[in-house]
Amino acid sequence: MTSSIEYKAWRVHEKDGAYVGAVETCNTDDLPENEVLIKVSHSSLNYKDALSASGNKGVTRAFPHTPGIDAAGEIVASTVADLAAGQPVIVTGYDLGMNTAGGFGEYIRVPANWCIPMPRSWQARTAMVYGTAGLTAGLCVAKLQKMDVKPEQGKIAVTGASGAVGSIATELLSSLGYEVVAISGKTDQAKSLKALGATEVVGRDVLAEDKKPMAKPAYAGAVDTVGGGPLAELLKYIQPGGSVSCCGLVAGPQLHTTVLPFILRGVNLLGVDSVEIPLAEKQAVWDKLSGSWACKHAENTARDIGKSELDEALKAFLNGASSGKIVLDHAR
Repeated sequence: MTSSIEYKAWRVHEKDGAYVGAVETCNTDDLPENEVLIKVSHSSLNYKDALSASGNKGVTRAFPHTPGIDAAGEIVASTVADLAAGQPVIVTGYDLGMNTAGGFGEYIRVPANWCIPMPRSWQARTAMVYGTAGLTAGLCVAKLQKMDVKPEQGKIAVTGASGAVGSIATELLSSLGYEVVAISGKTDQAKSLKALGATEVVGRDVLAEDKKPMAKPAYAGAVDTVGGGPLAELLKYIQPGGSVSCCGLVAGPQLHTTVLPFILRGVNLLGVDSVEIPLAEKQAVWDKLSGSWACKHAENTARDIGKSELDEALKAFLNGASSGKIVLDHAR
């Protein structure tokens, strides 16, 4: 496709049972044999990147490895006619950054059907302010709307509201006219969540385990980004006919609940996948986020870091100390 190119990447190596990441020099000759070579200018930090960087074999099987499940940049070379050199593109999901070298490197080589043309109003940095987190938040909101959840029906809860997905979901729902209750374990983020449009901010202890099978209805719908016990409790508070978009598992993958919310109130639990869905579904959400669903606060307040800062930022994800959006700028 093109002559070999040396580039910098943040790579994770397994050393004596520990996983250590550092910036090193790589070569495009070592990238997978796929149709499209992309020069990456920006990536986005996600919880899955933190898992990969810490050696989670459920995410990444073999090391050394370059994480980064998001990437935005320009095509350098392509064997596909409708993806030409110089074209700006976004790549999120599929196997990128998991077992395929990801966006924490300055170059990636991926299948053509992973690439989405960059919306005309966006630069790469803006696309990565959203990244998989923004795409997921958009898909969650779209599912609530598909279930006909309207602002006049009542409050909408967002769990993990200070996180990457939750913060964008909070801002987006607020901009669409919903009354948002932001649920977060980070009490120091209340002011920031109000700035995103949340009308109320409550601690995660409101979803502490309660042996009662049901609770007084409080929310017309919800976006749940944490899973586990908090999701089981949240379901008890949903109004009759209400819906919950579920997209996360930081509180655990197990869901210990009863059928009561579903058979007594007709609650809908909506699974949201942002990884393997068709490109057309991703494109539809990108188009909205680059237009009428733009989250300007997120765009203006996202934090930019360089590759040398990745280790600290990813550890903050695992420790529950990360908030808002973080963008990796390869030029820093």
